[in-house]
Amino acid sequence: MVAGAGTTSFKIKGRYGVGRPSDFAAPLRPAVTWNITRRCNLRCVHCYVDAGPGDPAELTAEEAMDVVDQMAEVGVPMVIFSGGEPLLRQDLFDVAAYAGGKGIKLVLSTNGTLITREVARRLRDLGFYYVGISLDSAEESYHDAFRGVKGAFAATLAGVKNAVEAGLDVGLRFTVTAKNIEEAPRYIDFAVSLGVRRITFYHLSAAGRAQRMERSWYYTPEQYAAFINSLMEYARRYAGKIEIETTLAPYDGIYIAEALGGGSEEYLKFVEAAGGCGRKMVSIYPNGDVYPCQFLDFYRLGNVRERRLREILRPEAVEPFVNTERYLRGPKCGACRFKQYCKGGDRARAYYLTGDMWGDDPLCPIPHLLRPPAGGVSSI
Repeated sequence: MVAGAGTTSFKIKGRYGVGRPSDFAAPLRPAVTWNITRRCNLRCVHCYVDAGPGDPAELTAEEAMDVVDQMAEVGVPMVIFSGGEPLLRQDLFDVAAYAGGKGIKLVLSTNGTLITREVARRLRDLGFYYVGISLDSAEESYHDAFRGVKGAFAATLAGVKNAVEAGLDVGLRFTVTAKNIEEAPRYIDFAVSLGVRRITFYHLSAAGRAQRMERSWYYTPEQYAAFINSLMEYARRYAGKIEIETTLAPYDGIYIAEALGGGSEEYLKFVEAAGGCGRKMVSIYPNGDVYPCQFLDFYRLGNVRERRLREILRPEAVEPFVNTERYLRGPKCGACRFKQYCKGGDRARAYYLTGDMWGDDPLCPIPHLLRPPAGGVSSI
């Protein structure tokens, strides 16, 4: 939206932008985040699946291959192998090779600590389009504390280096909290120095262990405005060299659309077309449960052991996420003039922080930051 240029996203999805939204995925042929194991070697304070030793009900190797067949039947364009830590699953490379052979694009979401030179070469040779590595600060102390293991920062940086040197497209994933949000400009410069191609800023959700986090972890509207303004500045500065994206906060798109387009329908339609939980993506958990995305662990769509994925992804099953604005009933989101485009922000935050899936996303700062339109034009 800001720079009109992309790196990794254009490589995976083709060129798209304002006036020409991406049609890479769709509600009935979504991209899949596959939490292929619950095992993990870190203990992140916010982990949405409460990862740890493992899950005795985890899909077997044979069942995992069948899930790939199910995804191929649906026409899934891309699978994001996640966890837990996906590299702890012994048959990951076999499953990935099988999925790649079915024409499904491969992406890895990892903490990076296990990416040795050999692992990086195998990922490259398997044709992984992208490797997203979690790194929540340029400061070792913050990252290690947030990820729950001393030494995680150094191990993650080694993994980033190995992946970049192997020729993989690498991006960093930064979970935004009130405690690190002001670091964003310096972090972007740091990421560029590492040679990565993308930064994804994940707004803190509320699933899993995040339910136990104090509200002081969530940023204020004032912190948010400074953060997004800096992202727009850096997106222009590094256009074509590194791309900056955010997730779990569709209201980012509203803020940027208003800043750039002044209420232009073209910009707002681009925000709507970006997709989100159950619209252009779904998640499969280690035991085969299917959710609209990995954070909506309270809204089960089905299980791939019980029904084929094509039967789970019925139009009526995903309709509440395609047309979320019809269901919103919170005083803020329900009355918002942008709800058609934003779809109410993060439904996991709404559910876990207010008790109502269709209530308000408490983190949304838009009512505080956007003044009522004057003469038909909104201002920030």
